[in-house]
Amino acid sequence: MNKGIIGKKLGMTQIFTENGSVIPVTVIEAGPCPISQKKTVEKDGYSAVQLAFEETKEKHLTRPELAHLKKAGITPRKHLKEFRLADAESKNVGDVITVDTFSVGEKVDITGITKGRGYTGAVKRWGHHILRMTHGTGPIHRQVGSMGANSTPSRVYKNKKMAGQYGNEQVTILNLAVVKIDAEKNLIAVKGAVPGAKGGIVFIRDSVKA
Repeated sequence: MNKGIIGKKLGMTQIFTENGSVIPVTVIEAGPCPISQKKTVEKDGYSAVQLAFEETKEKHLTRPELAHLKKAGITPRKHLKEFRLADAESKNVGDVITVDTFSVGEKVDITGITKGRGYTGAVKRWGHHILRMTHGTGPIHRQVGSMGANSTPSRVYKNKKMAGQYGNEQVTILNLAVVKIDAEKNLIAVKGAVPGAKGGIVFIRDSVKA
Protein backbone atom coordinates (compact mmCIF):
# COMPACT_ATOMS: atom_id res chain seq x y z
CA MET A 1 0.00 0.00 0.00
CA ASN A 2 1.09 3.58 -0.63
CA LYS A 3 -1.06 5.40 1.94
CA GLY A 4 -2.50 4.63 5.36
CA ILE A 5 -3.88 6.44 8.38
CA ILE A 6 -5.86 5.79 11.58
CA GLY A 7 -9.19 7.55 12.14
CA LYS A 8 -12.31 7.76 14.26
CA LYS A 9 -15.80 7.42 12.80
CA LEU A 10 -17.87 10.51 13.64
CA GLY A 11 -21.12 9.60 11.90
CA MET A 12 -23.00 9.94 8.61
CA THR A 13 -24.42 12.93 6.75
CA GLN A 14 -25.04 13.94 3.15
CA ILE A 15 -23.28 16.25 0.71
CA PHE A 16 -24.90 18.07 -2.20
CA THR A 17 -22.94 18.20 -5.46
CA GLU A 18 -22.92 21.13 -7.89
CA ASN A 19 -25.59 19.50 -10.06
CA GLY A 20 -27.90 19.08 -7.05
CA SER A 21 -27.52 15.35 -6.47
CA VAL A 22 -27.12 14.03 -2.92
CA ILE A 23 -24.24 11.80 -1.79
CA PRO A 24 -24.51 9.92 1.53
CA VAL A 25 -21.13 10.12 3.28
CA THR A 26 -19.41 8.90 6.44
CA VAL A 27 -17.32 11.56 8.19
CA ILE A 28 -14.06 10.35 9.74
CA GLU A 29 -11.57 12.24 11.89
CA ALA A 30 -8.30 10.95 10.41
CA GLY A 31 -4.98 11.76 12.05
CA PRO A 32 -2.72 13.48 12.61
CA CYS A 33 -0.73 10.28 13.18
CA PRO A 34 2.93 10.56 14.22
CA ILE A 35 5.20 7.63 13.34
CA SER A 36 6.05 5.84 16.59
CA GLN A 37 8.22 3.04 15.16
CA LYS A 38 9.95 2.12 11.90
CA LYS A 39 10.54 -1.45 10.74
CA THR A 40 13.41 -2.07 8.32
CA VAL A 41 14.38 -5.01 6.10
CA GLU A 42 17.82 -5.24 7.73
CA LYS A 43 16.50 -5.45 11.30
CA ASP A 44 12.99 -6.89 11.01
CA GLY A 45 12.91 -8.57 7.60
CA TYR A 46 10.33 -6.17 6.15
CA SER A 47 9.70 -2.43 5.91
CA ALA A 48 6.76 -0.76 7.64
CA VAL A 49 5.83 2.13 9.91
CA GLN A 50 3.76 2.15 13.10
CA LEU A 51 1.33 5.04 13.44
CA ALA A 52 -0.06 6.44 16.72
CA PHE A 53 -3.46 8.11 17.08
CA GLU A 54 -5.59 9.97 19.63
CA GLU A 55 -3.90 11.62 22.60
CA THR A 56 -4.67 10.32 26.07
CA LYS A 57 -3.48 10.60 29.68
CA GLU A 58 -0.44 8.71 30.93
CA LYS A 59 -2.51 6.88 33.56
CA HIS A 60 -4.45 5.10 30.81
CA LEU A 61 -1.34 3.40 29.38
CA THR A 62 0.96 0.70 30.70
CA ARG A 63 4.61 1.41 31.49
CA PRO A 64 5.87 -0.46 28.39
CA GLU A 65 3.49 1.54 26.20
CA LEU A 66 4.63 4.83 27.75
CA ALA A 67 8.29 3.90 27.34
CA HIS A 68 7.71 2.90 23.71
CA LEU A 69 6.14 6.27 22.89
CA LYS A 70 8.65 8.23 24.99
CA LYS A 71 11.50 6.62 23.05
CA ALA A 72 9.90 7.93 19.83
CA GLY A 73 9.42 11.39 21.38
CA ILE A 74 5.62 11.19 21.14
CA THR A 75 3.00 12.17 23.71
CA PRO A 76 0.77 9.35 25.08
CA ARG A 77 -1.55 7.93 22.40
CA LYS A 78 -4.40 5.43 22.64
CA HIS A 79 -4.05 3.50 19.40
CA LEU A 80 -1.12 2.02 17.47
CA LYS A 81 -1.32 0.39 14.04
CA GLU A 82 1.33 -0.84 11.64
CA PHE A 83 1.12 -0.06 7.92
CA ARG A 84 3.36 -1.62 5.27
CA LEU A 85 3.70 1.50 3.15
CA ALA A 86 5.55 1.35 -0.16
CA ASP A 87 7.68 4.36 0.82
CA ALA A 88 8.22 3.26 4.44
CA GLU A 89 12.00 3.39 3.97
CA SER A 90 11.85 7.15 3.38
CA LYS A 91 9.80 7.79 6.54
CA ASN A 92 11.35 8.52 9.93
CA VAL A 93 10.18 8.21 13.53
CA GLY A 94 8.46 11.44 14.52
CA ASP A 95 7.15 12.24 11.03
CA VAL A 96 3.43 13.06 11.05
CA ILE A 97 0.94 11.53 8.60
CA THR A 98 -2.04 13.82 7.94
CA VAL A 99 -5.32 13.42 6.10
CA ASP A 100 -4.14 15.46 3.12
CA THR A 101 -2.05 12.48 2.01
CA PHE A 102 -5.33 11.39 0.41
CA SER A 103 -7.07 13.34 -2.33
CA VAL A 104 -10.68 13.86 -3.40
CA GLY A 105 -11.85 11.32 -5.96
CA GLU A 106 -9.50 8.47 -5.11
CA LYS A 107 -10.70 5.10 -3.79
CA VAL A 108 -9.88 3.81 -0.30
CA ASP A 109 -10.42 0.64 1.73
CA ILE A 110 -11.64 1.10 5.31
CA THR A 111 -11.36 -1.49 8.10
CA GLY A 112 -13.37 -1.34 11.32
CA ILE A 113 -15.06 -3.43 14.02
CA THR A 114 -18.77 -3.94 13.36
CA LYS A 115 -21.42 -3.29 15.99
CA GLY A 116 -21.85 -6.28 18.31
CA ARG A 117 -25.37 -7.72 18.21
CA GLY A 118 -24.87 -10.49 20.75
CA TYR A 119 -26.31 -13.99 20.40
CA THR A 120 -28.89 -13.84 17.60
CA GLY A 121 -31.08 -16.30 15.75
CA ALA A 122 -30.67 -17.57 12.20
CA VAL A 123 -33.24 -15.12 10.79
CA LYS A 124 -31.36 -12.01 12.00
CA ARG A 125 -27.87 -13.46 11.64
CA TRP A 126 -28.15 -15.00 8.18
CA GLY A 127 -31.30 -13.45 6.70
CA HIS A 128 -33.24 -16.71 6.63
CA HIS A 129 -36.92 -16.70 5.74
CA ILE A 130 -39.35 -17.29 8.59
CA LEU A 131 -41.68 -20.29 8.36
CA ARG A 132 -45.14 -19.75 6.89
CA MET A 133 -47.55 -18.15 9.36
CA THR A 134 -50.21 -20.82 8.82
CA HIS A 135 -51.94 -23.24 11.17
CA GLY A 136 -49.50 -25.59 12.86
CA THR A 137 -46.31 -23.57 12.48
CA GLY A 138 -46.16 -21.39 15.61
CA PRO A 139 -44.58 -20.68 17.96
CA ILE A 140 -41.40 -21.75 16.13
CA HIS A 141 -41.71 -19.63 12.97
CA ARG A 142 -38.26 -18.02 13.56
CA GLN A 143 -36.35 -21.22 14.31
CA VAL A 144 -33.71 -22.64 12.00
CA GLY A 145 -35.76 -25.65 10.85
CA SER A 146 -34.61 -29.11 9.88
CA MET A 147 -30.90 -29.99 10.06
CA GLY A 148 -31.22 -32.75 7.45
CA ALA A 149 -29.40 -35.19 9.76
CA ASN A 150 -30.79 -38.66 8.90
CA SER A 151 -28.98 -41.92 9.65
CA THR A 152 -26.67 -40.75 6.89
CA PRO A 153 -24.67 -38.63 7.74
CA SER A 154 -25.95 -38.81 11.37
CA ARG A 155 -24.47 -35.37 12.04
CA VAL A 156 -24.85 -31.72 11.09
CA TYR A 157 -22.45 -30.58 8.37
CA LYS A 158 -19.84 -27.97 9.20
CA ASN A 159 -20.65 -24.34 8.32
CA LYS A 160 -24.38 -24.91 8.80
CA LYS A 161 -25.91 -21.45 9.21
CA MET A 162 -27.28 -21.47 12.74
CA ALA A 163 -27.85 -19.12 15.67
CA GLY A 164 -24.79 -17.64 17.38
CA GLN A 165 -22.60 -14.60 18.01
CA TYR A 166 -23.28 -11.87 15.43
CA GLY A 167 -21.22 -8.74 14.88
CA ASN A 168 -18.20 -7.46 16.82
CA GLU A 169 -15.78 -8.65 14.12
CA GLN A 170 -13.28 -6.96 11.83
CA VAL A 171 -14.72 -6.03 8.43
CA THR A 172 -13.11 -4.21 5.49
CA ILE A 173 -15.19 -2.27 2.96
CA LEU A 174 -13.46 -1.91 -0.42
CA ASN A 175 -13.44 0.90 -2.98
CA LEU A 176 -15.06 3.76 -1.09
CA ALA A 177 -14.69 7.08 -2.91
CA VAL A 178 -13.23 10.09 -1.09
CA VAL A 179 -15.81 12.90 -1.50
CA LYS A 180 -14.35 15.70 0.61
CA ILE A 181 -11.28 16.49 2.73
CA ASP A 182 -10.87 19.21 5.38
CA ALA A 183 -7.16 19.29 6.22
CA GLU A 184 -7.56 22.00 8.89
CA LYS A 185 -10.01 19.92 10.94
CA ASN A 186 -8.44 16.53 9.98
CA LEU A 187 -11.72 15.34 8.45
CA ILE A 188 -12.33 13.05 5.50
CA ALA A 189 -15.76 12.21 4.03
CA VAL A 190 -16.14 8.96 2.09
CA LYS A 191 -19.15 7.84 0.06
CA GLY A 192 -21.28 5.17 1.73
CA ALA A 193 -21.21 3.40 5.08
CA VAL A 194 -18.25 2.32 7.19
CA PRO A 195 -18.18 -0.55 9.74
CA GLY A 196 -18.68 0.22 13.42
CA ALA A 197 -20.49 2.58 15.73
CA LYS A 198 -19.91 6.30 16.16
CA GLY A 199 -16.59 6.85 17.87
CA GLY A 200 -15.18 3.56 16.56
CA ILE A 201 -11.58 3.36 15.35
CA VAL A 202 -11.07 2.68 11.64
CA PHE A 203 -8.02 2.14 9.44
CA ILE A 204 -7.93 3.85 6.04
CA ARG A 205 -5.62 2.78 3.20
CA ASP A 206 -5.55 3.25 -0.54
CA SER A 207 -7.63 0.70 -2.43
CA VAL A 208 -6.05 -2.61 -3.42
CA LYS A 209 -8.42 -3.03 -6.39
CA ALA A 210 -8.64 0.46 -7.88
